[in-house]
Amino acid sequence: MSQLPSDHDHWLVRPATIRKLWWIFGTILALTVAAQLFVPVHGYFGVDEWIGFNAGYGFLTCVAMVVFAKLLGFVLKRPAGYYKVPSRLSPNISDDINDDQT
Repeated sequence: MSQLPSDHDHWLVRPATIRKLWWIFGTILALTVAAQLFVPVHGYFGVDEWIGFNAGYGFLTCVAMVVFAKLLGFVLKRPAGYYKVPSRLSPNISDDINDDQT
């Protein structure tokens, strides 16, 4: 069931605006890559003079950062009761507060 756009929604969260922004950013990226045909690029290595190298490198680097962040999240994840204080270590807390997951 699709929702009708509300006049109270912020303009950046409207589906039509998001679609337009994708087209605008895609056009800017394509124009930037096409400009490389007319502007000579002097790279330090042979590969960084290829047409669209910087766009591809930036995209692949962004994907690598997202994948690395996901893997790091799995490594650093703690169990659900990790911060639960056992009652034997804190005499001021009654047992019924710590037994919420039983």
